[in-house]
Parts: sequence; C-alpha cells; structure tokens
Amino acid sequence: MQKVQKATIFAAVITSFITTFMGSALNLSVPDMSSEFNVSASAIGWVVTVYMLTAAAFSVPFGRIADLTSRKIVLVSGIAVFGTASLFSIFAKGLVYVIIGRGIQGFGASMIFATNHAVLISEFDEDERGKVLGYATASTYVGLAAGPVLGGFLNYNFGWRSIFAAGVVVSVIVFAAALFGIPSKNKETAKVQANTEKKDSIIHAEKTDTKIKKKDWNTAGNVLFICTLLALVYGLTDLMRNSFAPYIAGAGIILGIIFVICELKAKSPIIDVRIFKSNIAYTMSNMAALLGYGAVYAISYLLSIYLQSARGYNSQAAGLILIASPAVMAILSPITGRLSDRVQPFILAVSGMAAVSLALLVFAFISEDTPLAVIIGTLLLSGAGAALFSTPNTNAVMSYVTQESLGVASSVLATMRSLGHTVSMTIITITVSLYIGDRTLKDAEPEILISVMHTAFIVFTVLAVIGALFSLKHTVNKQEQN
Repeated sequence: MQKVQKATIFAAVITSFITTFMGSALNLSVPDMSSEFNVSASAIGWVVTVYMLTAAAFSVPFGRIADLTSRKIVLVSGIAVFGTASLFSIFAKGLVYVIIGRGIQGFGASMIFATNHAVLISEFDEDERGKVLGYATASTYVGLAAGPVLGGFLNYNFGWRSIFAAGVVVSVIVFAAALFGIPSKNKETAKVQANTEKKDSIIHAEKTDTKIKKKDWNTAGNVLFICTLLALVYGLTDLMRNSFAPYIAGAGIILGIIFVICELKAKSPIIDVRIFKSNIAYTMSNMAALLGYGAVYAISYLLSIYLQSARGYNSQAAGLILIASPAVMAILSPITGRLSDRVQPFILAVSGMAAVSLALLVFAFISEDTPLAVIIGTLLLSGAGAALFSTPNTNAVMSYVTQESLGVASSVLATMRSLGHTVSMTIITITVSLYIGDRTLKDAEPEILISVMHTAFIVFTVLAVIGALFSLKHTVNKQEQN
C-alpha cells in the first residue's frame, strides 16, 4: 500500500470517529453543564441540537464545492475548523459560547462529512472500495456507540471540558496527516487536466475550467438546501418543546419540495435529483441508509439509561456492557467491506438489516428480569447486523455515481445519517412525552422506563423492517437488470 493511501485511510478513519463521537459524547454531560451555567433543560438542549443542525445543513453544499475544487482543501479546512471550535469551547464561560462553539464545530464536521469518504474512494481502485470503506464505516459506528460511554467517563473523571480537549488533540493529529499525506488535487481532476493540456494550451484550459466552475455553482440551490435542512432538523428535534416546531418542520418540507423543483430545472444542480427517479437502486440504498441509522442510533442511549435506572448498574459497568455492539461493528465492518467487493453488496445489506430488525424486536420485549446474557447477545447481533448493512450499502451507493460526483454522493449519505439520527431522537422525545411528560428518563420509575423502551423499540423495529424491504427491492431491481 502506498504512503498516500495509508495517509488517506488514517485521515478518513479518524475523522469518521471524532465527528460522530463528538456528536454523541456530550449527551451525558448535559446535566453538569445545566448545573454549572444554571440554565433550563430546553436551553441546554441547544448544545446537541446546533451541532446536528449545522452538520446536516452544510454537508451537501461543501460536497459540491469539493467536487468543483479540491477535496483535500475542504477536508483539511474542516478539520481545522472542527479543532479550533473544540479549543474555543474548552474556555467557554457561558452557555452561549458553548453553543457558538458547537455550531462552528458542526460546520467543520459538515466539511469533513462531505469529503472523507470521497477522498478515500478516489485513491483506491473499485475492487478495493468496499474494503477501505469498511475501515471508515467501522470508525463511524464506534464513534456513535462509544460517544456516550467514553464521553461519560471523561465527564465523570475530568469534567465536560475534557471531551472538547480530546477533540483538539485528535484534530491536530489528523490535520497533520491530511495536510501532508493526501494529494492536493482530486485524482480524477488531475486526469481531466492532463488530458486537457494535451489538446489545448494551459492558459486556455485554465480559462475554460474557471468558466465551468462559475457556471456549476448553484447559489439558489445551495441556499434552498441549507434552509430546508435547518428548518426540517430543528423542527423535528424541538417538536415536543416548542409550539412552533411543527410549523417549522412543515416549512422545511415545503422548502424541500421547492428545492427539488428548482433542481429539476437547474442546468447544474447541486444534487442531480433525476438520478433518484432514473436509478431506483440508488434511491432505495439511500432510503435504507436513512431508516437504518434511524433504527440503530438510539440503542445505546436507551440501554444505557435502562442498565443504570432499571438494573442498578453504575455508568462504568453499563459502558462495558454496551461496548459489545461497537466492538463487533469494528471487527466485522472491514470484513463485510471486503465481501462487498466480491459479493453483490445489496445482498449483504438485506441480511444486515434483517439481523438489526430481529435484535430490535428482542429489545422491545426486555424487562427488569431479562438475563444479562440475552442483552449482551442481542447487542452482538445488532452490531453484526449494522456491520453487514452499512459498509455494503455505502459501497452500493457510491458505485452508482461518477468519480466527479463522489463528494456530493458522500454528502447525501451523511445527510441521510443526520436525518436518521434526528428521526431516532424525535421518536424518543415523543415517546417520553407521552409516558412521563416533562420529566427526564433518569427520573422515571423503572416500570415506566420499560414501557418507554418497549414502545420506542417497536417503532425502531418497524423502521428497520422497512429499511430491509428497501434493500430487498434494491436486490430485486438489480437481479432484473442482470
């Protein structure tokens, strides 16, 4: 393996971990922040919400910028912004400053989401795509699942600022690796320029390239997309706490419809929405990703509270139990990635989502007396299913686009993940409101907590089954094409 490829894998893997880790690690620090700054629960909720908002809204626009310019520049800039925001948050003296830091951190994360997978894929041949995606996907899942566990450990022993300090250290390391190890130009861009230079003069090529890029930048489309995601994600996230949130979410849906109409008419759309109609398999894979992430995102969140509140385990013991799922993901994702280079990836994706569905169904019936071995075994099953699904599904999605559109395709997948997370937390918020009102899950009686879990996991099971059906439809379409 070449030095450039090693540096690219390192940058993709570490950025996949730290961005998703920071997205979930602060969840257990929210009560301490609320006490330190003496603010309400609704106000402190913005620490989590603002990160999701900015990360979701700006991923696709930055993916477009990266495809038109240099993915390395966008990636390195994103890492720098992310690290700087983490440093700023360490010294925050009020909640407003923490929220500002988190917003900027999400902005940097959107630049990373838009480029890390695209950079990774562009440096490897197609027959190695699944393998290297497996490494990055494993890191993403580990970051999501380990966030509450490691974040809780850091918060308990060193305070919530230590989580941001960890973000700074990791950002510095991966910034250096990306800056000095990744090529300056997109591989396919370099090839196009080389061919152009053979046909025309360098000056003519540069002028033509500049004109094309100016033409390709779709300002109206980017603004509409950003507004759509901001309204939709905020509206869903704050659905039960803000009386205006349903209307904001509705406005997001309307803006999304306007965005699609405008993109259909645009000469250079930021997302070629026609591909969702012409390539059903691509559409199904993206929908399966949204539903898959929505189904599994809240597993560790719900079970961590269940293990502590209903079963009496301390946070450290609960963390050791919950680590079973990300451990399996980390081990199996590279393996399933290699398999997806040899076996049709959508077949693996169907199997994975079916396993996730079964695990969620088991969780929907656990009680205070459920043997710990059953819980750990089900966590292992959910982790194996997630590993079987995610990498092959990502491989399938990225195989449907050209090299020139890898940035946007990567961004769309990142947006599906963010929307999936938002849907997952919205389901929990609604369920909690129905059962326990304004109280938190930690304050609920064990029997009520169990009821909340049963309802939420049944809904998540339905999402996973629908995701499996989307993947199955994808399989049928592929077989018909062959």
